[in-house]
Amino acid sequence: MNLEQFKINVLPLREKLFNYSRKMTEETSDAEDIVQEAFLKLWRMREKLDEYRSIDALATEIVKNLCIDRWKSPVHASVGLDEIKVLSGWDNPEQTLVANDQVQLIGKIMETLPPLQQTIIRMKDIEGYESEEIAEITGCDIQAVRMNLSRARKRVREVFLQLTNERKENQNENRRFA
Repeated sequence: MNLEQFKINVLPLREKLFNYSRKMTEETSDAEDIVQEAFLKLWRMREKLDEYRSIDALATEIVKNLCIDRWKSPVHASVGLDEIKVLSGWDNPEQTLVANDQVQLIGKIMETLPPLQQTIIRMKDIEGYESEEIAEITGCDIQAVRMNLSRARKRVREVFLQLTNERKENQNENRRFA
């Protein structure tokens, strides 16, 4: 792959890779560094890029691996124990357990959605795809993506609130009888 082909096929992925990296690292400067590193790796392997079915998927995988490497780096390991406790909610184990339960509950609720809504909400809210990209991948028009995303979020919110309210009522009821 020559420079012109690289510019056409790889450089347009920059924004998507940057957004993905920023979501994984939660730092704009780290995300920028990771994307630059990914482009360097892709440039070094430009002669073999034609062998891959999807340069987009390869680039995303490279960014993901670079983010994981960044998490494992000694710089990130030097964060103080007190800071980790505050960031993780470690100082409040009950809060940590509640948050973990909520995440698992939301995942189970998402599994009950129709397949298209499941796909769209995962692509948008978990994987960070833009609506236009989701429309292209799923073959839906942009309005259908937005409508399905809205319905999926509404359904998840409604069921989550209903189940958490029921859980609170059961806990209150159990306390009265205890």
